[in-house]
Amino acid sequence: MKHRIVVLGAGYAGAYVAGNLARRLSPADTEITVVNAGPDFVQRLRLHQLAAGQRIEAPKLADVFAGTGIRLRLARVTTVDPERRTVALADADGGGELGYDTLVYALGSHVADHDVPGVAEHALDVTGRPSALRLRDRLDGLAGRGGGNVLVVGDGLTGIETATEIAESRPGLSVTLIARGELGAPLSAGARGHLRRACDRLGVTVLEHTTVEAVEATRVLCADGTVLASDATVWAAGFAVHPIAATSGLEVTENGRIVVDRTMRSVSHPDVYAVGDSAHAIGDNGRPLPMSCASAGYTGRQAVEAIMGRLTGREITNVKLEYVANHISLGRRDAILQLVDGEGLAKPKYLGGRQAARVKAGILALSLWATSHPTFGLPRRRRRLSAAVPDAPAARRVAA
Repeated sequence: MKHRIVVLGAGYAGAYVAGNLARRLSPADTEITVVNAGPDFVQRLRLHQLAAGQRIEAPKLADVFAGTGIRLRLARVTTVDPERRTVALADADGGGELGYDTLVYALGSHVADHDVPGVAEHALDVTGRPSALRLRDRLDGLAGRGGGNVLVVGDGLTGIETATEIAESRPGLSVTLIARGELGAPLSAGARGHLRRACDRLGVTVLEHTTVEAVEATRVLCADGTVLASDATVWAAGFAVHPIAATSGLEVTENGRIVVDRTMRSVSHPDVYAVGDSAHAIGDNGRPLPMSCASAGYTGRQAVEAIMGRLTGREITNVKLEYVANHISLGRRDAILQLVDGEGLAKPKYLGGRQAARVKAGILALSLWATSHPTFGLPRRRRRLSAAVPDAPAARRVAA
């Protein structure tokens, strides 16, 4: 029987892994199934642009995987049973159960509310396409009535990009960015200055050293007693992974990310690999890789090499696991490219302005193109599985 590879999630990491394995492994020995809740590929790096009102391409996954031999299952993952090697799914037809021999867990992350009261009920976010569209609808409504106050909570990359994008695309709105500490603290001094000038130019009000304690329908309550009126509160104060891994019995960190070895293989269940935001992977500098598109690429490449090596009996190649830069868009015509050193600290020099914006735009375009052409440029020779690969258990569960 064929070796069943199931990939959970078709974001940057999951789509990359599935496409690479499809091109490099012989279909005579393997079958690859991708499970994703929605029918489209979501450019998560550009969801702040979608929320601001811009048109962002969302290719159909059926078209992305056409001709690859990959089976696409549109369903929501509810549970993973690594002991039985099955995944439970829910869809419009009632769902079912899907068995696997090798599982690639790439379910990504969602917004983290940090148990702040009112975030779930009243805040909006840009961590998913539906939530970004809800924010866009809210902003459309404010624009239609002549303006309003938009509060963006969180001064990480997502918060900065969201605040500046909304301010540039919708100049009739009043945008405030709330930072827990100093704005752009991880950046070099020059890049921090560039960021402040960009916020001033776009009319973004910055509140530093401010902690939000509660979100209400029309206001935000801060720890120092300040009350801020808000017609739209955007929560960008961090990410959390889906709890499925933690409840499955896989070894996870305190925040639910799957603990993996150098090859992205689960340290507790060798049939499971984790990539992207779901993986707690240690980089070459000895530090955990951050949740980012770059980390999705590195962990995805490493997982492909490991799966290929183990299934075909070849030596496993170690790819670089590094984090070299932060790219921060500041609207469509400005950006910051901040290089970091081996310890993840900002280097003194940075690239800013239109040139940095063009670099960021090029990276986004390349990411979309590579995802939309998952087997382009890969070797046409497909590897057969090694005889040493153990057969799947006799008691197999198939999709309902």
